[in-house]
Amino acid sequence: MTTVSTATAAPERAGRPAASLYRAVWRWHFYAGLITLPFLILLAVTGGLYLFRAEIDGLIHRDVKRVEARMTGERPPSEIVAQAVKAFPGQAVKYLPAETATASAEVTVRNPAGTRMVVYVDPYDARVLGQIPDKGTVMWVIRQIHSLAYFGPIANGALEIAGGWAILLVLTGLYLWWPRKQSGGVVTVRGKPRQRVFWRDLHAVTGLVAGGFILFLAITGMPWSVLWGAKVNQWANGHNFGYPTGLRVAVPMSDEHLAHVAPTTWSLEQAKLPASQATGGDAIGLDAAVATFDRLGLTRGYAVNLPGGPSGVYTGSVYPKDMALQRVIHLDQYGGKPLIDMSYADYGPLGKALEWGINVHMGQEFGVANQIVMLAACFAIVLLCVSALVMWWKRRPQGSLGVPPLPAEKATLRVVVALLAIGGLIFPLVGLSLIVMVMIDAALTRNIQPMSA
Repeated sequence: MTTVSTATAAPERAGRPAASLYRAVWRWHFYAGLITLPFLILLAVTGGLYLFRAEIDGLIHRDVKRVEARMTGERPPSEIVAQAVKAFPGQAVKYLPAETATASAEVTVRNPAGTRMVVYVDPYDARVLGQIPDKGTVMWVIRQIHSLAYFGPIANGALEIAGGWAILLVLTGLYLWWPRKQSGGVVTVRGKPRQRVFWRDLHAVTGLVAGGFILFLAITGMPWSVLWGAKVNQWANGHNFGYPTGLRVAVPMSDEHLAHVAPTTWSLEQAKLPASQATGGDAIGLDAAVATFDRLGLTRGYAVNLPGGPSGVYTGSVYPKDMALQRVIHLDQYGGKPLIDMSYADYGPLGKALEWGINVHMGQEFGVANQIVMLAACFAIVLLCVSALVMWWKRRPQGSLGVPPLPAEKATLRVVVALLAIGGLIFPLVGLSLIVMVMIDAALTRNIQPMSA
């Protein structure tokens, strides 16, 4: 997100058409910033925190998440689950074995009223350590704020609009930054903090460095959006180039989706669960299911979702930082037979690309280096937003919004809007917001004094 590095004198000297194009782009860069700025700050702060979710949650909730390592063996999963249900009466729906020797086991229990509680249990003696509402840890709250999930689909739609405009913001900012024979403000910062040129140059140079990261974060964040993300997810899950939902395995499928019973990768959210086939025998039970998952080599840290009815399955799923180890296994609850065993290697090229982007977005793919780079990008986004606000405040006319000046050739403005409309076709909600902004721009043109060059 960059802005004009020098005053518009340079484009003015290049001729009237160039000056008009510059002003048209600057005007819509201003609008894009106006729309996205509060969202970018929210996303940068919450996203920067969520990069270190394991570390932060482990520290804040260490009283229930940490245990003392012992030489004695762990108690059977069924005993751990029984103690959890005793502490919070209801139906156990998910079991997480201890990931390490110093980690507690987790049992998610749903009571008759529908409330879900995560009960933490010492795996060595089955002692209940405490409980936290499902998705009630500090980092889950941060994640829900990051996606605006607390505020419903309308808020999530606003976030999708902001993400699309952020892409346009970077592209228009790059045009404004492009050197036009100016002596500074390209890769260096001139002046002092009390001067407007300092903030202009700081904004431009920071935008140059961080623009690519902002593009990456905006694009890879789109899969979670309420409209575009849902449609792309649906499309990707029905084809071999994405994720062919269970069609490679000839087993009966239920109407239940994996995302409804277990946290999963984005590309698997629409995947349907297979159905267990009652053969007259008894269910194998949780202990046997966990033993089967261990025998099949499911990476430690996996979660086990328990069958939700007579046709339900045991689902073991794990999504570690190494995507090659991502895996989902569905077991028939009666015979313990693996119905579907799917890993990252089974995704199509589109599914792999999308999942890789999401993994990097979350700071997982390249370890600590990934976290540090993404954190730096978050800091840069906040700096861009602050510098944009300071620039606007220093140059705005008294009592005016301070919209950048209209181009001398109005046709240029229409050309820029037409180019922006391409992004609106790719992201429909962005397109709708563009129509609204065109109407607002027309009103501002008539009623509000523009910001001088």
